[in-house]
Amino acid sequence: MVLMGLTPAHASLPKPEIDPPPASSPKKSAKSKKRKVKAKASPSKDAARIEKLVIVESPAKAKTLGRYLGQGFKVKASIGHVRDLLRSRLSVDVENDFAPHYTIPKEKRSVVKELKEATKKAKSIYLATDPDREGEAIAWHLTQAVDFGDRPVHRVAFYEITPSAVKAAFQEPRPIDQRLVEAQTARRVLDRLVGYKLSPLLWSKVKHRLSAGRVQSVALRLVVEREREIQGFVPQEFWTIDAQLSALNAKESFLARLIEIKGEKVVIPHNEEAQKIVKALTNSTFIVDKVTEGEKRRRPAAPFTTSTLQQEASRRLRFSARRTMRIAQDLYEGIELGAEGRIGLITYMRTDSTQVAAYAQAEARKYIAAELGQVYLPKYPPRYQARTPRAQEAHEAIRPTSVFRTPDNV
Repeated sequence: MVLMGLTPAHASLPKPEIDPPPASSPKKSAKSKKRKVKAKASPSKDAARIEKLVIVESPAKAKTLGRYLGQGFKVKASIGHVRDLLRSRLSVDVENDFAPHYTIPKEKRSVVKELKEATKKAKSIYLATDPDREGEAIAWHLTQAVDFGDRPVHRVAFYEITPSAVKAAFQEPRPIDQRLVEAQTARRVLDRLVGYKLSPLLWSKVKHRLSAGRVQSVALRLVVEREREIQGFVPQEFWTIDAQLSALNAKESFLARLIEIKGEKVVIPHNEEAQKIVKALTNSTFIVDKVTEGEKRRRPAAPFTTSTLQQEASRRLRFSARRTMRIAQDLYEGIELGAEGRIGLITYMRTDSTQVAAYAQAEARKYIAAELGQVYLPKYPPRYQARTPRAQEAHEAIRPTSVFRTPDNV
């Protein structure tokens, strides 16, 4: 049994001496001072934890990168562009070298404010937006909208969101490429100059809220020109004659087309002429004059570029281009794969290059040898010419980040 509080046993014990508190330091102010010191120590702890601030476009990409980078990094999302041209006016100074007038949209002010607060706790800034003109422009606009102060600003770009690719990109940061920024600015200004004039015309003549721009206008012109060619086409009738032939008493047959009559190329302009020739051929004997044998090589199709990916998705899956690119964006930024965590499944999906990295080719050859056998392994990896003369060869084609990550595993 335990007795709590003062008991007769305490009577013989000496009483402890307690110094009275100073008159100028009451208990309440001591607590206040202690709380104040604690609050002052908190920011230094946060600053030590967030040494490097990484800014990307989307929250999904931020989540994937945050898992790869680990402690010492804080990843935030700009959720796309943080500055744009004013919607209510042209916002392009035509008289002053077409200078654009940018502003922070109302819906992005809270995002910019949040990024400014995060910047105060960081020692260095890493801009990890997408590796294209649009991503480069977003990175530059971030430097204009968010006050980074004297903190060093680095640009990192990677074409696949995997641990190895992200690590390599952060080991070799670079400055913002101003040429790519200017290219995107020129495209945006051209969009505004064309669309700002044409869209109101569409609203009055066709339908309200339709948009016209540099792409839609040129595409419409091509469609109109093609339609005029179709309407101006003069149809001309012609006939062909095919014969199903086989050797005597043979089960196999082949289809032959009439090409020449007595050494002259045959042109059959109408049905009467066709019937006349068929009647002449009905009781004829056919002789195989020459047989040519040859070997044909079939090469695999080139790796996906943005356009061929959209075409194949439309042909096989009936996907629109918008839906295809939305799914590709999700696959690039990362998908949760259970124990493996969140990881990017394909390389960057906006490219016109057909080249594949050497390490990815080596991985594919290893997979073919292991799963299919050496007989199916070519001596050298196939090479493909760029589909456009100015393809961005710094980019890769669209491919899986790992060939060993099969659909069954995913």
